[in-house]
Amino acid sequence: MPLEIERKYLVNSAEFKLQAKKKLTIVQGFISLDKNAIVRVRTQNNLAFLTIKGISNKFGTTRYEWEKKINLHEAKELLLLSKTKPISKTRFIIDFKNHIFEVDEFYDSNAGLIIAEVELKNADEYFEKPDWLGKEVTGDLKYYNVMLAQHPYKTWNK
Repeated sequence: MPLEIERKYLVNSAEFKLQAKKKLTIVQGFISLDKNAIVRVRTQNNLAFLTIKGISNKFGTTRYEWEKKINLHEAKELLLLSKTKPISKTRFIIDFKNHIFEVDEFYDSNAGLIIAEVELKNADEYFEKPDWLGKEVTGDLKYYNVMLAQHPYKTWNK
């Protein structure tokens, strides 16, 4: 079974943009909000993907993830079935000391939120943290994209 193992962090400065080797424009929606099998459709520049994610372990680091590349036109049609308003963001890909960080800068009703993720081979894997990495939010459900689609960042009492 394919597993996603990752840790999530808030980002405390825009310095990460200077280190990015690639930028992706992402729009994603959720066709199923069932916590045991969330179904996401995503366009990413000129590519598209259908993804099914299972429920996270108790630490929020590991969960089942199945992803398949799909036709861009079909993905745009599937986005019309989204149960929520689609999320828009720019993803910055950053190589840092043997790990790849994906930093998402959100827009629209999630504007102002920037989250970094690092995928790992195992949950206890050591990795060096860049200076722009802030508070860890791994396992905090409100920072999951599916939750941001339902309860946007701008509606939070901060």
